[in-house]
Amino acid sequence: MSAPERLSAAAIADALAARPAWRLSDDGLGLHRVWHFKDFRQAWAFMGQVARLAERQGHHPDWRNVYGLVEITLTTHDCGGLSARDLALAAAIDRLE
Repeated sequence: MSAPERLSAAAIADALAARPAWRLSDDGLGLHRVWHFKDFRQAWAFMGQVARLAERQGHHPDWRNVYGLVEITLTTHDCGGLSARDLALAAAIDRLE
C-alpha cells in the first residue's frame, strides 16, 4: 500500500477556511485544535468518542489532555504532513459537537 498524498498549500488553505476552529500546527505539518471542558470526566468522554472515530478510520491523532483541556493535532506521518485522512478525521471530530 502506498503512502497517502501530502496536501498542497492551496488545499491546506481551503481546509483551514472550511474548518475555522482548527489552525495549522506550529511546525506547519498538521491541523491543531484545543477544547476546554468543565472537568476531566467530560474531557475523557470526548476523547473516548474521538478514539472510536480514529479506530474506525484507521487514523489516530496526536493528543494531550490535562484535566478539562484536550489538544489534538492531526498529521499523516507516512507523507510527512497533511493528507485527506487528516481532513476526514477533523470533519468527523467536528460533527461530535
